[in-house]
Amino acid sequence: MPLANDETALRMRAIESLLIEKGLLTEEVVDRIASTYEHDIGPLRGARVVARAWTDPTFRARLLADGTAAMAELGVGGFVAEHVVVVANTPEVHNLVTCTLCSCYPWGVLGLPPSWYKSPEYRARAVREPRAVIAEFGVELPPATAIRVWDSSAEVRYLVLPQRPDGTDGLAEEELAALVTRDSMVGTGLAVAPGR
Repeated sequence: MPLANDETALRMRAIESLLIEKGLLTEEVVDRIASTYEHDIGPLRGARVVARAWTDPTFRARLLADGTAAMAELGVGGFVAEHVVVVANTPEVHNLVTCTLCSCYPWGVLGLPPSWYKSPEYRARAVREPRAVIAEFGVELPPATAIRVWDSSAEVRYLVLPQRPDGTDGLAEEELAALVTRDSMVGTGLAVAPGR
């Protein structure tokens, strides 16, 4: 069950309306910015990074050693993604990202944060009961798989490198990127298996 935050959405609409009413923004500018972050910047940029890491072991090593520098090689980074640490899921460990203080999120890599990510309920429960939270998103992990929670901050954002799905050996990087979802890069989801 993805968590919603209707109050935040209402506030954002009110602020947007006020800025438009005062002539500081136009509806076209707001639509263009939202469209850019939704369709052009993220999560497509993050998916490209993941797909490259799945196909290039040396890039993967650089990504895990210094996420910011490795992503910059692909032209990915920028707005609130100036310092990104990448953590890899394995059969033994599943990573989950939250921000307990506010809603720090790597916009330049993943685009606009979903409303549930910003909700106080998600932020608190991700730390207290991460297995239950990801189960609500449809992710059931074996009991032996540990869940590690990463707390983003103004200084550092986290990106999950999901496991590459089985049956993807012959796929090109672009095809692999299509299997990567925003949720898989936050840890509330898994990469999509081919044909699903």
